[in-house]
Amino acid sequence: MTTSAYIHIPFCKSKCKYCSFVSFTNCQEIEQYVPALLKDIQVNYRGELLKTLYLGGGTPSLLSLNILGQIVKSFSLDTNSEITIEVNPDDASLDYFKGLLDIGINRISMGSQSFDNNILKIIGRRHTSEQTKKAVEFAQSAGFKNVSLDLIYGLPEQNNIKTDLEMITQLGVQHISTYGLKIEEGSYFYNHLPKNLPDDDRQADMYLEINEYLAKKEFKRYEISNFAKVGYESQHNLNYWNNSEYYGFGLAAHGYVNGVRYSNLTNMADYIEQPIKKDFEHKVTKKEKLEEEIFLGFRKETGIDVREINKKFNIDFEILYKPVLTKFVPQYIEKTSKGYKLTLEGFLLSNNILSEFI
Repeated sequence: MTTSAYIHIPFCKSKCKYCSFVSFTNCQEIEQYVPALLKDIQVNYRGELLKTLYLGGGTPSLLSLNILGQIVKSFSLDTNSEITIEVNPDDASLDYFKGLLDIGINRISMGSQSFDNNILKIIGRRHTSEQTKKAVEFAQSAGFKNVSLDLIYGLPEQNNIKTDLEMITQLGVQHISTYGLKIEEGSYFYNHLPKNLPDDDRQADMYLEINEYLAKKEFKRYEISNFAKVGYESQHNLNYWNNSEYYGFGLAAHGYVNGVRYSNLTNMADYIEQPIKKDFEHKVTKKEKLEEEIFLGFRKETGIDVREINKKFNIDFEILYKPVLTKFVPQYIEKTSKGYKLTLEGFLLSNNILSEFI
């Protein structure tokens, strides 16, 4: 049964210079996009009670409360469902947050990225540090009890991360996502490399500093990039990392339903015309599912449950992966009561380590 859904809203007022996501600045197309999105949901959603619903982008907060209400009402949800929307700080107002709460949204995710206004300008963010603080106040005043902020480290001109950490932990949020800057194809920075980028070693030092600082402030790391106060872990993202299925609705959205991974069309005109057509579909093999279970499971602080994997895939994990375990235990992988997890040093080298399981 599929109990999570992701909705892609691919519109932004302007594109951030590090962004390689599929998004468009022609917001006039929202009017044509919404009926196509609703048709996509109507045809492909099978009516299960959802545990999580996530509206991401792009910038979902560009949509009116009326449109967002139509989207949310398309799903079967209850008071226990986690319903998240990504909000840009400069779109925020007290009335808008109150309206979001009224239509059932109960979790806010905001891209603060940095609290240095000069850096925000360099990376193409529209908001200021002051607007982020005000937006968090608006959300809290409206009644939101579950607010998450994003922080990027390894940004140009970013000599230290401590000021950002001090600011973000003073705002009374429940969840913090931290991402090391990666310059990816499709982003402005890919063809216009910024000056004064911290090198890989400095970025790794920042990650260690983030872990140490947030632990002192009672933010528990539960996944490589994510930290939460107890009880405020993102249930939607945990669904991904537990390798469970999920719907993907909207242009370029990815989904995983009935053992099939798929992506929707990525061209706006094509999606508006044929919103139920897929760009690609792939039936996941048993071998691929095992690899995904390992790769995603190791992203979590709790790691992987060997007994569960052995039972599910009819293998002996410790025999099958003995060379990898011998190579990385105990410095980068440590044994737990249920299986194995990455150490803090292991998280720094996670891509290299996990590639050896595939």
